[in-house]
Amino acid sequence: MLLEIRIAGLGVIAEATLRLHSGLTVLTGETGAGKTMVVQGLGLLLGSRADPALVRSGRPSLSVEGIVRLPTGHPARERAQDAGGELDEDELVLARTVTAEGRSRAHIGGRSAPVGVLGEIGEHLVAVHGQADQWRLRRPDEHRDVLDGYGGEAVAAALAAYREGYAALTATLTERDTLRGLDRDRTLEVDSLTAALEHVARVDPQPGEDEALRAEDTRLAHAEGLRDAAGAAHGLLLGDDGYAADAGEQGAATDLLARARAQLGPVARHDPRLSALDERLAEAGYLVADIGADLAAYLADLDADPARLAWVQQRRADLAGLTRRYGESIDDVLAWSGEAASRLALLQSADERLAALDARVAALTAEVTAAGERLSAQRRAAADRFANAVGDELAHLAMGSARIQVAVTPRPLGPHGADDVEIQLAANSGAPARSVGRAASGGELSRLMLAIEVVSVSGSTPAALVPTFVFDEVDAGVGGKAGLDVGARLAALATHAQVVVVTHLAQVAAFADRHLVVHKSDDGSVTASAVREVEGDERLRELARMMGGGTSEAGLEHARVLLAEATTRRRERHTAATEVATTRRSGAAKTRRGARSPSAVAPDIT
Repeated sequence: MLLEIRIAGLGVIAEATLRLHSGLTVLTGETGAGKTMVVQGLGLLLGSRADPALVRSGRPSLSVEGIVRLPTGHPARERAQDAGGELDEDELVLARTVTAEGRSRAHIGGRSAPVGVLGEIGEHLVAVHGQADQWRLRRPDEHRDVLDGYGGEAVAAALAAYREGYAALTATLTERDTLRGLDRDRTLEVDSLTAALEHVARVDPQPGEDEALRAEDTRLAHAEGLRDAAGAAHGLLLGDDGYAADAGEQGAATDLLARARAQLGPVARHDPRLSALDERLAEAGYLVADIGADLAAYLADLDADPARLAWVQQRRADLAGLTRRYGESIDDVLAWSGEAASRLALLQSADERLAALDARVAALTAEVTAAGERLSAQRRAAADRFANAVGDELAHLAMGSARIQVAVTPRPLGPHGADDVEIQLAANSGAPARSVGRAASGGELSRLMLAIEVVSVSGSTPAALVPTFVFDEVDAGVGGKAGLDVGARLAALATHAQVVVVTHLAQVAAFADRHLVVHKSDDGSVTASAVREVEGDERLRELARMMGGGTSEAGLEHARVLLAEATTRRRERHTAATEVATTRRSGAAKTRRGARSPSAVAPDIT
């Protein structure tokens, strides 16, 4: 829900802060005070097109900032976080600035973001119904969503079953089309893969073989140098005949160590430190003897066979032929050959697989078609109930001659069913029904959308609702008792969602949970508007002003009577809503026991 909106430099509004109620907030004020500017500011905050003409004269720019509370899992919260926005617990700050030159910037949760992201977030937050803007039902998909939401569990179950089957059909069609696409080049690919796998099989590489042969090639190529170095080291350590001369006058290392121990041995027992050194000399002797033995073994194993070297080099050349074509290393070649073998098996079995897929597509198409027909039947039943309920609402909104119908027409199978859904209105008796977005204008359209929203909440779960509804001049052309009906229905909608209303009717304002007044001051040169909340006597005076009674005692008394009647109607609405909720819970219990679910009905507000 929207917690607060701050506006600066927008039209006649110099500075204004609106703190909104979670239920029904009404915005009133004299003509020209800037009430509609508030709605335009909200539109800017939610991504609407920027008009530099809205920037207040003398200001370089306008700014609109809003604080929104978003629970965990809300799609608007997820979109904001995807854009890099940060939340303070559940609160998100949205901001929009527009310069007098027309440049526009947006910020989401303290991060700069494209203005389009504000629009994406706004679609999940607010539905605006105004004289010039209809943010609900502007796309055909939204008509379908409204009907499906109203249809309740029956439509939801049919839609879930349809989507499950449609997903399986889509996956099968994709696999079949992929195989059919492969069929054109399959012969060439089969020949290519077969030749490549035969090449790999002939060479028969082993895991890690290329690295092992590289090491062996290097060793064999330097065999003579390795033999000379190892032999010299062996002679120096052990004094073998072949290398005794290398030891010089000092003799072999083992002899030198033995002579050193002979010097220490007689006296080492007299000093612990010298005794420890004698032990270390002994250990060094053993170590040198071991190294000498290892060098002897190395010399015995060292292979200087030219034939072996030639074989290793040829084998490396064969392996290099594989790595040039199929991978950077032999391990990569082996991995590729495994994938190629699987691919070859798929290509070679494509004919059999295609036949099986054709049969599955036919079976799934029949299943999805049947599921689509069941979904269509549920939608048509919901459409009749929805049209009747909206018609009943319109009768209370000074549109008794208007006629609503919901057209559910066939279309090819798609992800949402086999129907196109359009909510249509015939504004007058005998007039043709047209899409709601084109059938009415001004206040009539706003009242129509109010009726649709009130009816929609009776069949929707709270999670399916847009959190905030904004109505601009919903009461245009309405007065008297019809105005009270409009107010009562706005209050009914406000029990399910946040509602903000710009109104000129006291009959509507009397139902508010929070009453905000846009007031205008004029110092002779600069006009500015601001917003303040009115309560108690201030609210009575504002209602009296709206009814044309001024601040006379008669006008104030009339305002008191109006508030009392609104309070009575709200109490009656609460009682009716409680009865509807009880009926719905009872119906849900019957549904769980296997009984047929009762039709969803709109709250009875009179």
